[in-house]
Amino acid sequence: MPELPDVEGFREVLASCGQGRRITRVEVHDAGVLHGVSAERLRRRLEGRRFTEPGRHGKWLLARTDGPTVLMHFGMTGQLLCCREGDERHPHDRVVFALGRDQLRFRDQRKLQGIWLADDPDADVARALGDQGPDAMSLDRAAFDELLSGRRSRVKSALTDQSLIAGLGNLLADEILWRARLHPARRTDELTDEERRRLHTEMRRTLRSSVRAGRVPPRNSWLTGRRDDPDPACPRCDGPLSRRRVGGRGTVWCPRCQPDGS
Repeated sequence: MPELPDVEGFREVLASCGQGRRITRVEVHDAGVLHGVSAERLRRRLEGRRFTEPGRHGKWLLARTDGPTVLMHFGMTGQLLCCREGDERHPHDRVVFALGRDQLRFRDQRKLQGIWLADDPDADVARALGDQGPDAMSLDRAAFDELLSGRRSRVKSALTDQSLIAGLGNLLADEILWRARLHPARRTDELTDEERRRLHTEMRRTLRSSVRAGRVPPRNSWLTGRRDDPDPACPRCDGPLSRRRVGGRGTVWCPRCQPDGS
């Protein structure tokens, strides 16, 4: 499932493959991924434009041009790939942006999110992202504390609430909580100052490592690398991992390293 590190990787794909290049053709192979814009209007507004420096906010990719901005959200299965003109089209390539002999392809199996067009790159983008909290990569300790203070939700639910902190999904939240030795069902307003400090520190460390890897890496020393094993064991203490739903999300943790403090 694409989370902040994956989308940062897609931003780098767009920067290396598309920045400064003219969009010679827009091919819409499945209009089901378009939101609030028809295939014809997308083509009309983008063909002949040049991609400029791309941006990202949380799980959203901002594909800026010298005109409108294309907003992409990758849902659970989306990707952005740089391909050659002659490469075989994948069945899940929904929209293709031709750039001479190269192509940027929006590929998505399940089509849970998709593509929006912001004609006004300021007002329309701000409106589209209006329900998003600050980007997780930008949060300093003071802002993080302010966001969490007084909230009565479970800490796992707080971390994955995009209106509170943008960019953290299920894998990242479980990894961060495991590293911070915090039970996912702990109440946010019951965390001590030291626990919030530890949580913020591990969030920053996990994000930096994941962005360098281009995803939440399934390393054997990470919870992510063990969570899907048939009989998963904690990378730190080798004890059995627990699994249940917290806030409606499948959640994995180590009961020995992350005791329930309630």
